[in-house]
Amino acid sequence: ISHTWFLSVIQDEFRAGKINLDSTLKLFEKLKIPCDYDHVKHIFKKTIDKQPDRTIDMEGFRTIYRTIVHRPEFLEIFRIYTRRNRMMTDAELMSFLRREQFKTELNETSILEIIFKHEPIEEVRKRRQMSFEGFVRYLTSEDCSVFRSDLKTIYQDMNYPLCDYFISSSHNTYLISDQLIGPSDIWGYTSALLKGCRCLEIDCWDGPNNDPIVYHGHTLTSKILFQSVIEVIDKYAFAVSDYPLVLSLENHCSPLQQEVMAEYLENILGDKLLTSAIGSSEITQLPSPEALKFKILIKNKKIGTIEEGMLRRGLDSRGETGEISDSDSMSDEEDTEDKPIHHRRHSGLKRKSEAKICPTPRKKAKMKKIKIALALSDLVIYTKSEKFVSFEHSLVHQKCYENNSIGEVKARKLVKHSAREFVSHTSRFITRIYPKGTRTTSSNYNPQEFWNVGCQMVALNFQTPGLKMELQNGKFLDNGGCGYILKPDFLRSRNSTFSPFNVGRYGKPVTLSIKLISGHQLPPSSLSKTNKADPLVRIEIYGVPEDQSKKKSSVIKSNALSPRWDETFSFSIQIPELALVRFCVEDEISVGGNDFLGQYTLPLLCLSKG
Repeated sequence: ISHTWFLSVIQDEFRAGKINLDSTLKLFEKLKIPCDYDHVKHIFKKTIDKQPDRTIDMEGFRTIYRTIVHRPEFLEIFRIYTRRNRMMTDAELMSFLRREQFKTELNETSILEIIFKHEPIEEVRKRRQMSFEGFVRYLTSEDCSVFRSDLKTIYQDMNYPLCDYFISSSHNTYLISDQLIGPSDIWGYTSALLKGCRCLEIDCWDGPNNDPIVYHGHTLTSKILFQSVIEVIDKYAFAVSDYPLVLSLENHCSPLQQEVMAEYLENILGDKLLTSAIGSSEITQLPSPEALKFKILIKNKKIGTIEEGMLRRGLDSRGETGEISDSDSMSDEEDTEDKPIHHRRHSGLKRKSEAKICPTPRKKAKMKKIKIALALSDLVIYTKSEKFVSFEHSLVHQKCYENNSIGEVKARKLVKHSAREFVSHTSRFITRIYPKGTRTTSSNYNPQEFWNVGCQMVALNFQTPGLKMELQNGKFLDNGGCGYILKPDFLRSRNSTFSPFNVGRYGKPVTLSIKLISGHQLPPSSLSKTNKADPLVRIEIYGVPEDQSKKKSSVIKSNALSPRWDETFSFSIQIPELALVRFCVEDEISVGGNDFLGQYTLPLLCLSKG
């Protein structure tokens, strides 16, 4: 039956006798078989064997098809469950799914759904059976993805306060290259939003003609209009996720241009912009992502309290400013890691005509005054930027809607020396981590060490590929890719004594066993002209320090099309809730180094069995 079906599908293409490479690729599309151009081209060349017309007949195509589709590891398991018969019955399919794929909840109806979805041969479908062709299509479909299908949609409770979630966050989102001379581009915002990012950064400076600009200040990076940035954010804010978007303003503008910023935010974003608190005016905890669906929040310095700002809504506050001392600077990211920190904040309201009253500055500390336009200040509701002083200071003075930005160097020291206090802090307040200023090439730090202590906004340079962004992208595949992931209980409880360095009673040990069977159509090495890579696979665990682990397979020589390993790896994991699993495929070039071919990272708890 399979042979007859195969001929009936392909015979029209061979009416002229033979087909070329392009027609071969189109025929694979018609047969609904995903294939890699380089691999098909390589096998095609071997099949024509120096024929001058560079075409193949029907038998030649069948050879290529079987080489790519009829994988021996699939045939082996198909034969085990069909007892070497040519067709798999519905009962045999159910047996396979229960024993190999651990799908214990399946019934007769769901088995038939699988057959009707994946079996290409009508006659076999009618018999409620599955051919090897159907079996291959099923095993290579999304239904058999290593990522659990039930976690590809939003499944977590989205009604906890904002601080109870990890939030996908970007650093200097406007940059699409390095931090010193590269271009600024609105594509940075579009790209980040399409990747599910929910906290964007905007560096704002005074521009010509009273029009604020966005760029990396005091560098040669190019400039874009603040208005253009807000317009593109308005367009793509909720393209991927319905949940709230935070605009983190690094604000260097004069009060006059801050008022222009406020006008752009209100006029362009309209009802999307959150301009007042939800429910009670007395704020004792942050609202939830669910309550803030389709809302855009402004993260910036603020004069006074939310309640005071609410009282001014509807009044004309043009020309009115407030002052914040330099110790509570408008730019969290300007500070060096060892800059003196002032424990007392001074802020107050004043009209333009009022006289300044400045506190006596400390010696060595430059107590410069920073002016903030009330029109912009009043747009800050639940995300008020507050300079981080110490965990003790925050516990006494910080309000639930005030949040901190901490540089990676200082944050790493806090993780090392005060991990439990850090966890306690992030259970109460949104904490944003940002890269150190010396990362001029837009390199990234490892976000895992800050997720381990519950930091919500671990901001990375989204434009820079590599391991760190792969961990970011892998983590936020969870919960439907909506950019919000509910933190584990031990990172949300205010009574938690969790430390990533000594998990103690918080450990929930699991043993992860991974059998690496085979690869298929691996990307050819950029350093290989023959399409014959020497692939190996690294399996890595990222999580709390105790769980970090790396193992690698043997090297399969000269086979990028269908390398076969059949090797098993075991890992013992104490905190599965924080663990990520990364599969990295490399081509062994020499003893000294390998060529990266591809990777896939996902949360451990999102792994499918089977």
